[in-house]
Amino acid sequence: MSEHDFMPIDGWDHLEIWVGNAKQAAYFYENAYGFARTAYAGPETGVRDRASYVIEQGDIRLVLTSGLRGDSDVCRWSATKGDSVRDVALAVPDATHAYRQAVQRGARGIAEPHWVEDEHGRVELATIGTYGDNVHSFVNRSEYTGPYLPGFVAHTPNGRPAPGVGLISIDHVVGNVELGRMDEWVAFYERVLGFTQLTHFSDEDISTEYSALMSKVMTDGEGKIKFPINEPAEGKRKSQIEEYLEFHGGPGVQHVAMQTEDIVKTVAALREHGVLFITTPDAYYDDVEERVGDIDQDWAALRSMGILADRDEDGYLLQLFTKIVQDRPTLFFEVIERHGSRGFGIGNFKALFEAIEREQALRGNL
Repeated sequence: MSEHDFMPIDGWDHLEIWVGNAKQAAYFYENAYGFARTAYAGPETGVRDRASYVIEQGDIRLVLTSGLRGDSDVCRWSATKGDSVRDVALAVPDATHAYRQAVQRGARGIAEPHWVEDEHGRVELATIGTYGDNVHSFVNRSEYTGPYLPGFVAHTPNGRPAPGVGLISIDHVVGNVELGRMDEWVAFYERVLGFTQLTHFSDEDISTEYSALMSKVMTDGEGKIKFPINEPAEGKRKSQIEEYLEFHGGPGVQHVAMQTEDIVKTVAALREHGVLFITTPDAYYDDVEERVGDIDQDWAALRSMGILADRDEDGYLLQLFTKIVQDRPTLFFEVIERHGSRGFGIGNFKALFEAIEREQALRGNL
């Protein structure tokens, strides 16, 4: 066992998003993003303070939760942060071991290891704190066959699964933290979870005339989990990271990247469902073909969908970013298709940053 394997992780378990209205959020993600509703917990199942809808597509599992009373933590969260990822939950073979390892290495314990059970078996859970008010739950569901967790009931309201849009898995989850604290959280993931730094981007890599950010990407021993961590850099005007921190009330998840095997088909379906993407200027395509080289996709199709391309020493990737998914300028999503590349599209950062800055200027926050 290597020094980085004191915390074995099987992969992503789920992302829980605390929202103002979970019923309406579930409808949005089903009809816009092609997710299927699979489980539910709320007053009808004996839960008195909140309602949660589980939606799935491929290996992606999202849990949308809203509070039912004004004094609830979930309601306070949505009032101060808007709809936002609360829990990035990791699947582990032993939640007690993961929690003890993390806490003895300096993590803040939120929920000690415990088992929850019903007629379908039992699940082992534990939770630690991370940047801002966000948490990581450790989930061991090896002894469970139910729809999601004990307390939830299977729930397919239309009696048929959603067709999906080709999203298959979570690729990475990006966090925004305050100026000067990126390295602190990099050290946290190294010490507490045994992660290593995959790559880093300086303010020279990610900048425009007005603003900049710095980013470091942390990954687990097997490369299944990737956490880029961003902080703002000094600039002439307010950066997108500073705007996020202001409207989110502190650090949090900026965006979630989801993989597809056919990005043209997926983006076309998402656009048809009303999902809005950032605008890629036509000038971007003047030199991208020369910069990226031969790929298996048709450049005209990529251009028609506004899809970005980049290459590194391992291969290439295709990506596109949605606009923010609520009125607050906080959470958005990325669609990504990888062909060997382990990178994050450094060649596209300037185009992406300028596109986000245009949106920021429209909101009067640049």
